[in-house]
Amino acid sequence: MFDKESLERLEQEKARWENSTVKKVIEKTPERYERFHTGSNLEVNRLYTPLDVQEMDYMKDLGFPGEYPFTRGIQPTMYRGRLWTMRQYAGFGTAEESNKRYKYLLSQGQTGLSVAFDLPTQIGYDSDHPLAQGEVGKVGVAIDSLKDMETLFDGIPLDKVSTSMTINAPAAILLAMYIAVAEKQGVSSDKLSGTIQNDILKEYVARGTYIFPPEPSMRLITDIFEFCSKHVPKWNTISISGYHIREAGATAVQEVAFTLANGIAYVEAAIKAGLDVDEFAPRLSFFFNAHNDLFEEVAKFRAARRLWAKIMKERFKAKDPKSMMLRFHTQTAGSTLTAQQPDNNIVRVTIQALAAVLGGTQSLHTNSRDEALALPTEESVRIALRTQQIIAYESGVTETVDPLAGSYYVEHLTNLIEQKAMEYIKKIDELGGAPKAIEKGYIQQEIQDSAYRYQQEIESGRRIVVGVNKFQIEEEPPKNLLKVDPEVEKIQKEKLSKLKATRDNLAVKNALEELSKKAMSNENLMPTIITCVKTYATLGEICDALRRVFGEYKATVSF
Repeated sequence: MFDKESLERLEQEKARWENSTVKKVIEKTPERYERFHTGSNLEVNRLYTPLDVQEMDYMKDLGFPGEYPFTRGIQPTMYRGRLWTMRQYAGFGTAEESNKRYKYLLSQGQTGLSVAFDLPTQIGYDSDHPLAQGEVGKVGVAIDSLKDMETLFDGIPLDKVSTSMTINAPAAILLAMYIAVAEKQGVSSDKLSGTIQNDILKEYVARGTYIFPPEPSMRLITDIFEFCSKHVPKWNTISISGYHIREAGATAVQEVAFTLANGIAYVEAAIKAGLDVDEFAPRLSFFFNAHNDLFEEVAKFRAARRLWAKIMKERFKAKDPKSMMLRFHTQTAGSTLTAQQPDNNIVRVTIQALAAVLGGTQSLHTNSRDEALALPTEESVRIALRTQQIIAYESGVTETVDPLAGSYYVEHLTNLIEQKAMEYIKKIDELGGAPKAIEKGYIQQEIQDSAYRYQQEIESGRRIVVGVNKFQIEEEPPKNLLKVDPEVEKIQKEKLSKLKATRDNLAVKNALEELSKKAMSNENLMPTIITCVKTYATLGEICDALRRVFGEYKATVSF
């Protein structure tokens, strides 16, 4: 992009500037630190110039939006044509309560739903299971059967709303319930749009809501890929998630590397199952975190997009440009929210949301100011949603595509993150791929080491967290926090008891037996799971039918 003579002259001028202008100032006013670095510990130079991006080839490395390598965005006009989907992750207590919250959010201008499930639902237990005690409806909505799912989406037209569901191990079951609810509304499965997270590999390293061992878990995932490619073509069959990897303590580089390494594993599993890459890859989606380091986060999203395009084209020989597009949802960083001075979280979330938009996200959830203390109140959720709307309609950042492109700093960071992420991916390949690297504890150990370094920086004061280790104040205990009524568990148990007494239990028994039988074969399990769901077999019963065949995963502990 720059001729040799100009670069040589610039190098001389930069040396002159450093030895005269800069040196004089530093002698009077030293810089705050000897070494400056990003939130992920990448060194930050005092100044960036064309010298830092001299190897860049515009067409090869950047290109145009909507074209390979998609560095500048996956759509030619980006937000000039259509804004990102504004989702607020929500769900708590009973399906009735969550349904009211969804209708409220839609009335306030939200453009897509994002369902949070409670812990028992995420790990395949009904609300009346002994292990569910004390957890029913606490961190999300309790869904025990199709009856709950019908209530959750009552009055919400599923052919007009895009729904994202944060569910992994029982993803096939929740998707089956969603399809069945739509059918009852008169909406065919080919009209449904949305996403299931369905990313089990990151559960083994960062989140922990797994049920089955890796091999049968991967089989369920590829069954969903195959089924949806034929019957639910608008559905994103997986949201390959870096969000939870980052929440566990990973750096921005590790978030990109480990997420894309997991993506590679899913693509390989699907190809091994006999699927053509261009049949399923266009419906793969990703889920990333947005932290406070604005420029690093923007560069991270751009690097991830370019790297995935190269992987799909060069490694998997994809032909369809849509197979090479990294489409992603972003959530602001829950781990950065503080219980101290919670109103400060509004500012943090604004910076993080801005980074996601400048980085070209397709969908965005903004955390609420009180989430370090409790589930968010309606007022807090409204502020979080308004944050997105103000960025969209008032900030001006949506008027042009990829507005930070050409920044010497941002382009340098984009190149650096891509390079370092690729080094991790090569290491994981040497270990035999992401599942093997997880089995050996490599990825877990890398994340733990990064989390430890980050915490050390806070405790030493090298990393300032406003209100936590600097600028503290005396505070009153928080008031008006949202609390889930303990009666929710009792209500769910009563609903389950009534359901089991009124449904056709012979049909349930036959459907579950057929599912266990099919699980021992190589047949696609989605049609049988849909049958089970329609008999009102519960989530726990369906998971138990699979547990009997697949067994349960026991974690490898590493220190």
